[in-house]
Amino acid sequence: MFSKFAVPQEAYLQSLKRLSRLAWVVGALSVVVLTALASDDLLLAGKKPHPTGPLRISFTPLDLDSRNPARDHLGKLRFLSAWELRSTDPEFGGLSSMIAQNGHILALNDTGTLFGFDAPPAATGQFAEALPVQSREFQIDRMQWDSESIVEDPVTGKYWVGFELVQRICRYAPRFARIEECRVWPAIHAWPATESTEAMAHLPDGRFVVFSEGGAGPRGGNEALVFQGDPANGRSRPPISMSYIPPRGYRPTDAVSIGKGRVLVLNRRVTLLDGFTAALVVVDVSNLHAGAVLQGKEVARFASPILSDNYEAMAVEKRGGHSVLWIASDDNHKFFQRSLLLEFILPPELALP
Repeated sequence: MFSKFAVPQEAYLQSLKRLSRLAWVVGALSVVVLTALASDDLLLAGKKPHPTGPLRISFTPLDLDSRNPARDHLGKLRFLSAWELRSTDPEFGGLSSMIAQNGHILALNDTGTLFGFDAPPAATGQFAEALPVQSREFQIDRMQWDSESIVEDPVTGKYWVGFELVQRICRYAPRFARIEECRVWPAIHAWPATESTEAMAHLPDGRFVVFSEGGAGPRGGNEALVFQGDPANGRSRPPISMSYIPPRGYRPTDAVSIGKGRVLVLNRRVTLLDGFTAALVVVDVSNLHAGAVLQGKEVARFASPILSDNYEAMAVEKRGGHSVLWIASDDNHKFFQRSLLLEFILPPELALP
C-alpha cells in the first residue's frame, strides 16, 4: 500500500523509463565523443602546421604499470622506458605515425608537421618542420588534409605519406625536399574519409600494405590493400584487396614491417568503461593474394593498469644488438590526453633480420 508520500506505480514506472532513456542517450553521446577523439580528423581540419624551426620538448619518465613500478615485461615485449612528452609549443602533439633510426625519432602529426628528436633521456636534436604540400604538378590544401601514416625506403631515402580526407598517398624526395608524386586510388577514395589510410607498411620486397581504419574488407574486418609497386605512382598497377581481421572491437592505427614475411599491427579500441586500450599483433604476410584474410597473433595488450592512451604511432629500429620497438600516442591536442612514448625490446622470434 502506498503512503500519501509514495509515487504512484504508473508514474514510478514512467520515471524509470525516462531515466533509462536518458542514461542510454548519455552513454551513446559519450561513446560518440570518445570515438570522435579516437578519429578527430574533422576536428583538426584547418589547423595550421608548425613552421620550420627549433623545438623544445620535455620528457617525464613514467612506469609501465601503475600498480607495479618494477614491471619490465608486457606480453612478449621487454619494457625499457616510458615518457610523457610535453612542449610549450601549442602545435606539438597529435602524433599519428613515426620512423626511428639510430636512436633518432621522426614523428608525423595530424596536421602535417614533422617533429624530430633524439630518443630520451638524451632528447637532443629537436626540431619541427612542415611537410611541403605544393609542387608544379601536385598541390594539397592544408585546410583539407589529415596526415596519418608514413614509411621510408632506407635505400633511396624517399618517404611515403598517407593522407585522410583528401584520400591520397604522396611520395616525397629525400629529406622531404619536395613532393614528387601523389595518387588517389578508387579503392582508397571509397573508404570513410576520416577512417582511411591509417596504417601503412613497406615490405622488404618493395610492396606496400595499406590498412583502412574503417573500410570494410571483402571477407569481413577491415580492408587491406597491397600495392606491388609505388602507391604514389600513377602508372602502378591497381592494388589487390584483402581483409584484415583485428582483435574483436579494435581497429588498426599503425603498421610496420619486421621482415621475414611479418608485419606488426597496432590496434586501438575506445569504450566508455575502459577508455583507450590497444592490442599489438604480428601478422603473417608471406602469402598475400586477392581475397586473403589476414589475422594476427597477439604480442601485447595495453589496458589499465598498464600505461594507456590513444596509441597511433609505431616504429622499429636495430640498436645495440636488439630490435627496439617504439609506440607513441596521439593526444588529439586535448588537455586530458597525453603524448606518450614507450620503448620495448622485441623478443628474438620477432627481431629484425
